[in-house]
Amino acid sequence: MEFKIDKLDNFIIVSILKQKLDTTLAPSLKSELVLLNGNNEKNILLDLNKCTYCDSSGLSAILVANRLCKNVEGTFIISGLQPAVERLISVSQLDTVLNIAPTLDDAIEMMRKAVA
Repeated sequence: MEFKIDKLDNFIIVSILKQKLDTTLAPSLKSELVLLNGNNEKNILLDLNKCTYCDSSGLSAILVANRLCKNVEGTFIISGLQPAVERLISVSQLDTVLNIAPTLDDAIEMMRKAVA
């Protein structure tokens, strides 16, 4: 299994279970995110706690999720960034575009406030 999906009250948590968010995982993640969005899920929390590596295709999947949520006036939050992934997001200047929470608990709290 590559990722796990948990549905909470009014948002979805997608947890990446692999260490690498790269060309092998990103396409299926993108498909899943598009599917969730198509099922009227507009608030998505992406937990990257187990993910220690991300490449451009992984970043692309993250940006797709962000755009899908924004397009339907939803909220997209990522959490649990490991140092290498956080560095990539920072170097790409996406830390100014994305909602980022340090831990899953912080992200859940952030999401609950956003969708209340």
